[in-house]
Amino acid sequence: MADSTSLIVNKQTKGGWNAAVFIMVVEMTERFAFYGLASNLMTFLTNELGQSTATAAKHINTWLGVSYLFPILGAFLADSILGRFKTVLLSSFVYLLGMVMLPLSVTVVAPRLREKAFFMALYVMAVGEGGHKPCVMTFAADQFGEASAEEKATKTSFFNYWYLSIVLGSSIAVLALIFIQERVSWLAGFSVIAGSVGIAVLIFLIGIPRYQKQVPVGSPLTRVAQVIVAASKKWRLSTTRHHYGICYEEGTEEDKSESTNAHLLARTNQFRFLDKATIIDEVDNTSNKSRNPWRLCPVNQVEEVKLILRLVPIWISLIMFSATLTQLNTFFLKQGSMMNRTIGDHFTIPPAAFQSIVGVTILIFIPLYDRVFVPNVRKITNHHSGITSLQRIGVGLFIATFNMMLCGFVEAKRLRIARDHGLIDSPKQVVPMSSLWLLPQYILVGIGDVFTIVGMQELFYDQMPETMRSIGAAIFMSVVGVGSFVSTGIISAVQTISKSHGEEWLVNNLNRAHLDYFYWVIASLNAVSLCFYLFMANRFVYKKVQDKDDDDVEGEREE
Repeated sequence: MADSTSLIVNKQTKGGWNAAVFIMVVEMTERFAFYGLASNLMTFLTNELGQSTATAAKHINTWLGVSYLFPILGAFLADSILGRFKTVLLSSFVYLLGMVMLPLSVTVVAPRLREKAFFMALYVMAVGEGGHKPCVMTFAADQFGEASAEEKATKTSFFNYWYLSIVLGSSIAVLALIFIQERVSWLAGFSVIAGSVGIAVLIFLIGIPRYQKQVPVGSPLTRVAQVIVAASKKWRLSTTRHHYGICYEEGTEEDKSESTNAHLLARTNQFRFLDKATIIDEVDNTSNKSRNPWRLCPVNQVEEVKLILRLVPIWISLIMFSATLTQLNTFFLKQGSMMNRTIGDHFTIPPAAFQSIVGVTILIFIPLYDRVFVPNVRKITNHHSGITSLQRIGVGLFIATFNMMLCGFVEAKRLRIARDHGLIDSPKQVVPMSSLWLLPQYILVGIGDVFTIVGMQELFYDQMPETMRSIGAAIFMSVVGVGSFVSTGIISAVQTISKSHGEEWLVNNLNRAHLDYFYWVIASLNAVSLCFYLFMANRFVYKKVQDKDDDDVEGEREE
């Protein structure tokens, strides 16, 4: 009796906002460090290490790409071996090591080795990000239940405020660290970054008694492979249910012990080929041994694989959006550096400081979205989130496409003013055009993120099998990584093609470049991607679940 009472008390004192707030503060501090580095990295590479604009942009995109692809490995280790808590803890120490290496690379390292030491520090950080990124968000989301509509609404609010904490950390970094880096020294800026990560690790350790921890359940990829192999072995069988009389349900005690889900997934009609894995044929009937998982899989396991497959085309359609975001840390910054940024007679705004506009926009719009937009739209749609995750993402994709068109118009105006004032061959002269012209494109980036990024986080968490949610977060983040590589590829292609036609678009002197044409290329690719997204989202089937003890099916309607 005492043990059961202590168990109830333990459940009541662990998890919820009391636990999540510690993890949110950790993420806010860690994002402060990451964006304090990434937001002004273009300036450091071009001014301190002497790299060209295009080369620096490629290096930044490659580093970001690796940082967002490593989480796939980290998520696999978390879901199958270590668990999310241990993965976050271990990776945080690796990340801290990389951050400590940054100030050392600009002080104790010989000048001829400085560039190599700096990039070594960056990629040690990328390894640490591999474990931290996919697990910290899912670990925080695990602190909340999702059994009722009220709990689902709370979790939706969590995703909004989770992103709000990220933006708050990044905005403070852009406003404070950039001034330290450019007005004091890069050593001071990098030292502050390393110290903030150390504080984040300490906060995470303090919150340990409050956390709900998920137990790893073995390799989730094995369960996926079993379904594919079992379906392949029975490729000649018909998926018509009455053809063989019975499909294998998750009915035995062995199967129930294997499943850690609170609910069973309901049958769906998509990817019917995989349903063959559930059919009991003559071989299964005549076997005296226990079920062979590589020949016969329960319906729930097959439906888990279908969940993953449904997300693949959505993932593909989001790549160009991620490629668009990389412009924020590269060409947006160089564009602003050539415009009038003075306030009064003595103060000049650093180009990277404009990124704080994105953060301020998000800080304003997320509370409005959560407290005004969602409750009012919920009255019309009767949906716990107001609009579905896919609808939310779609709005953001449209905004991103429109924004790149706007960027093209603004850059074309800047080039006309440069030509009119004879500044084509004077790249170090400030073009007499106010940098306030850049405000709309930064604001639209922020509004687009409120819709798309938060929607992506929620979709790739909610629609993944419960045992694979770290991998779901890693898949979401890998879109950003692949988008960074795609952006690098687009830059290389544009340089090659434009040079072959006699006029290279992306040269160091932006007054002679055609960055406006490049923006229009990105806008066109975004428009094509948006059309593909709308086509696939309209055919998407949301997860449908039923209680293990009854047949009541719950799920969201299709888009």
